[in-house]
Amino acid sequence: MPLTDIAVRNSKPSDRPQKLSDGGNLYLLVTPAGGKLWRVNYRYLGKQKTLSLGGYPDVSLAMARERLSPRDRSTQRTPTSMAWGEFSSRCR
Repeated sequence: MPLTDIAVRNSKPSDRPQKLSDGGNLYLLVTPAGGKLWRVNYRYLGKQKTLSLGGYPDVSLAMARERLSPRDRSTQRTPTSMAWGEFSSRCR
């Protein structure tokens, strides 16, 4: 089930890092220090990688979803045919 803005705002830090999934590969990492960071997991050349999209509230839920291309949102995966520089610049 996708995240809501209320769930993101109300998330509290715990003693260990916590992942709140938005579906697919996009998730919010809530650190024990209270930081809320948007992350995307993807695979490149058979290895799992993680891309940081920014911290909440600087990057809202809508902005984090927007930073993924329409193809990525529909399939929730990173295209392996796209050049790494093009993908990372699209996510800034």
